[in-house]
Amino acid sequence: MLKFLDHLEEWLIASFMAAATLITFVAVTHRYAAGTELLHPLVSHINLAWSQELTIYLFVWMAKFGAAYGVRTGIHVGVDVLINQLQDKNRARFIVFGLLAGALFTAIVGTLGAAFVWEIAHTDQTSADLEMPMWIVYLAVPCGSLLMCFRFLQVAWAFVKTGILPKHDHAHVEGMDDEGGVDNWYALDDNLHPHDISRRGDKK
Repeated sequence: MLKFLDHLEEWLIASFMAAATLITFVAVTHRYAAGTELLHPLVSHINLAWSQELTIYLFVWMAKFGAAYGVRTGIHVGVDVLINQLQDKNRARFIVFGLLAGALFTAIVGTLGAAFVWEIAHTDQTSADLEMPMWIVYLAVPCGSLLMCFRFLQVAWAFVKTGILPKHDHAHVEGMDDEGGVDNWYALDDNLHPHDISRRGDKK
């Protein structure tokens, strides 16, 4: 079930990004084509005024799901200089507290967002260009926030069990094998993440 949710999350993010990019490309191409004498009669009757609005909505949905993806994969930037100076036991407590605080905050935002969507769904409010019901647009807030809350709880549970946080290697490119024997001269020892408790325990 979790693998299906992971793939669905990644598929939605990729789809929103691809759709927004394609719509923007078509709109820009249409605008320049309409400014030429040769193509103006062919494209001037095509109305793409809705493209900018739709692109914004797609990026809003992408950002909300992307934030949840960032929690799961450890992409989010964190200031952990002080946490890394603590002993393993205290460091683990601060990390769990931070993850649970993130879960609480996103749960509150998701709950309030769901209540707001429920209220606006009973109105006739629509978007300016697409004339889309606005509750569909605002639905990104509760969906993305509650998914992010779940990811915080998932990471916290995994950390309590294993002592390991998800980490994203910015130097690694998916699909490319790392060359053996080549050290990353610029990589810091802790990769700017809290030390893994289990890994510290193995070194002792």
